[in-house]
Amino acid sequence: MNPDHRLLSWLDFGPPPPPGGAEERPPRVPEQQVRVYHCTPHAAPAPAAARVTAAPSPFPSEHEQAAHELDLAIALVLNSPEAGRSLRLLADEDRIHPEGALVFACLLALTDRGEAAQFWWQFAAGSGSPTAAYLLHLHHLRLGEPRDAAYWRSQSEALAGAPRRRPVRPGPTAPLLPDEVRHEILARCHEGLGARLPLAAEAALNRLTVVAVDEDFGEIPQPSTALTDQLAAAD
Repeated sequence: MNPDHRLLSWLDFGPPPPPGGAEERPPRVPEQQVRVYHCTPHAAPAPAAARVTAAPSPFPSEHEQAAHELDLAIALVLNSPEAGRSLRLLADEDRIHPEGALVFACLLALTDRGEAAQFWWQFAAGSGSPTAAYLLHLHHLRLGEPRDAAYWRSQSEALAGAPRRRPVRPGPTAPLLPDEVRHEILARCHEGLGARLPLAAEAALNRLTVVAVDEDFGEIPQPSTALTDQLAAAD
């Protein structure tokens, strides 16, 4: 199976691919309200469209393949039409927003803050996001940690299979990042290159307040209410 197609099936939460082995499917978890991303990126303009063609050939090692799939998953999350609104809700409100935590983690991952990204992915997964759990699976595969990767894959399967309400979708919202930035991230992924943010977006993330220093994850930044406006203007 094309790895991009397999990845899309997870992000859209269609039928998951068969497990790679004879291990048992994990038990279903209690019902939780989970917002689901339907990550369908907007059409790219003509110059980028010529670059986004077929996915690159499989990579020579499992961790390199996982790194590519993680970059692609991050690109799809950031291209979600709900990404900007979800991040703003995480920053503006006191309630838990697993979708906003998922988006924030993806942004941190593109600034080489893997440990802080892992913290926020775990926050989102613990709040019921199967997408965050699957990104943790890829994250640990990339690091060469198969046991942790297997654990988070099982969590993703359990969360994706759990009963959940279908949320009422809001009206159109402003994209998280400018069109050319989102298209460039997707184009780099399809070329087999590492995803990255423009310098202005990285600078906005680097200015965030660190609210805690965790023994396992190091410095944990908190999204600010101004972050979405700064990202929308980044180029």
